[in-house]
Amino acid sequence: MWKLGTPATNVRQSAITRVCVTIAVAACAALGAHPANAFLARPAIFAKLDVVAKAPNGWLRFCADQPKECRPTPDSSDDLQLTPEKLQQLYVINAHVNDRVKYTTDKALYGETERWAMPFDRGDCEDIVLLKRRLLSEAGWPAGALLVTVVQGRAGDVDRHAVLTVRTDRGEMILDNLTPEILFWYETSYRYLLRQSSRDPNVWLAFSMSQPRPEQISSARP
Repeated sequence: MWKLGTPATNVRQSAITRVCVTIAVAACAALGAHPANAFLARPAIFAKLDVVAKAPNGWLRFCADQPKECRPTPDSSDDLQLTPEKLQQLYVINAHVNDRVKYTTDKALYGETERWAMPFDRGDCEDIVLLKRRLLSEAGWPAGALLVTVVQGRAGDVDRHAVLTVRTDRGEMILDNLTPEILFWYETSYRYLLRQSSRDPNVWLAFSMSQPRPEQISSARP
């Protein structure tokens, strides 16, 4: 795990990030096309958001250390057009980060119960989300399409978990370190609590208690 905040560390971190983006994007060209037609034909349903919520403390501390990661960008509110090529790139970068970063608790890394940081080879769910967000941004995805999201765990699990929501014109997909699969938000078994606004990553919104659901879908648990 990188220690953030010093110029030397940030230079090393930036260089490694560029290498990771190059590898991940090159892998897209090397792989055969992901069978995207059925995926793109699924219902385009967007989650309902409600009131402004308090940002997670981990995010606030991360932004104090890495303010450039938290700045709104001009394209923040744009919905990305999801093409088969973009979907393939999403799978490659998601798999790359899931394979590269070994899940490790903040307690084991820092002796703290909660700390968000950009990982190298170890980190917890928030750290993994931050790396996916950065690599996708470096690969050209708009910041407003890459939203850190806090969810409630599976049935019987009261722990909170972080995933990355990718917002596109075809709906909102979930990138999760617990599974290689990429699912639309309504296909997971999570209860959605809050996420970043697509206009400003420092504004967090609570999910509505009443969510739209497509008819006759089978819930695929990640």
